[in-house]
Amino acid sequence: MGHLLGPEFPSDIALAVSGGSDSMAMLLLAHGWARHMGVRLWVVTVDHGLRPEAADEAAFVKTECAALGLAHTTLRWRWDGKGNLQAAAREARIDLIGRWAGAIRHVLFAHTQDDVAETFLMRLARGSGVEGLAAMAAIGDVPRSIGANDLPDADIDGPVPLRAETLHYGEAGRSINVTPPSLTRVRPLLEEPREGLRGYLRFHKTRWVEDPSNEDPAFDRVRVRAAMEGLGIPAQRLAGTARRMSRAREALFARAEAAARDVVSGWDGSGDVVFDRTRLASLEPETGLRLMAEAVRYVSSTPYKPRASALEDALARATDGGRMTLQGCLVTAEAEVLRVCREYAAVADMRVPFNSSPWDQRWWSLPKPEFEGLDIAALGEQGAAQLEGRPAGTPFYALIARPAVFDGARLVAFAPAGFGSPYSCKLNPPGGSFAAGWVPLKRRS
Repeated sequence: MGHLLGPEFPSDIALAVSGGSDSMAMLLLAHGWARHMGVRLWVVTVDHGLRPEAADEAAFVKTECAALGLAHTTLRWRWDGKGNLQAAAREARIDLIGRWAGAIRHVLFAHTQDDVAETFLMRLARGSGVEGLAAMAAIGDVPRSIGANDLPDADIDGPVPLRAETLHYGEAGRSINVTPPSLTRVRPLLEEPREGLRGYLRFHKTRWVEDPSNEDPAFDRVRVRAAMEGLGIPAQRLAGTARRMSRAREALFARAEAAARDVVSGWDGSGDVVFDRTRLASLEPETGLRLMAEAVRYVSSTPYKPRASALEDALARATDGGRMTLQGCLVTAEAEVLRVCREYAAVADMRVPFNSSPWDQRWWSLPKPEFEGLDIAALGEQGAAQLEGRPAGTPFYALIARPAVFDGARLVAFAPAGFGSPYSCKLNPPGGSFAAGWVPLKRRS
């Protein structure tokens, strides 16, 4: 565990514990390690409210934590009935934890070798490529929902970690709270078989709860687990293949990183990604698709990349001179470049007060007293009509999707055009910069 977090260990770490054998083993292991290293643990359980037993399981974890002298919090989720239930529940877990965690950055999850193997087969059945078949990472950053600390009290049962650190700015010494834009998700048990962890719990006479859904053949994972047992395929073998796919993914990533320096023709903090069309078309398809996928993820500020089929269609159409919408983005071929920008329809209804939560999850306004009571919204056609002039080099469809300051329907300021009182609206996407620094600030020869 220490090798994933060191050498400078965080002072506080959160653990996602459901009460099952995997997470209870992680809890016991982390407790011993943290006590020795002087790290404070915060344990959190997400009650999705999908089974009658869920509340009792959260109470069980609370009791076990009390015996260890650890703080425990239950977060309750309410499904809105939209989308796929299982997918929504998975996303809700990380979303709720991110909102609750405050200034804590590191969160431990108890995925095991068995999870790696099962996920590999499930994705293989769906036709995934190298990216999908690669083993889940032992450590990596996950964009957190901005607006953390805003969970209703009714949804929280237990202590709340430290609030976000306070930053001071300006001559007046005003201050704002800033939450780290991402969580560092740590999976310390990826090489551990589930049965081995259960043996560890039995040795220490530690209980766990059995989730009845783990035996329900209505779920893909349960059917995959049964197929592995029926065919005699050990989890260790599949997990090993997934790790080898991870190595292949890293090689492909390195190739895409090198290609980005040659293919990205513009990136100036506008939030768009602009490719040289000719050079992009000359790349091998896999590299071109990876660059396009990363561009869409970056512009849309979503943690997931588009499906391969949709991505292939978008790249083919744009390369041929067309336009396509994809995951809230416009992929458009211009004269010599291919631009990935925010689609206006995806942000048309987004409106936040100035100096509050970021707009579109990625634009942060630095406080400006005279803008109190004003809003940030997409420029739109109505705002563009109030400009005295448009900035050169930016197409209209990209311009109207960028943030502007409004007083009702009246445009007050729009930094890209130098309109109105100067202000600062910084681009800080939850997933970091485009491809974690692939793109040079200036074009390299």
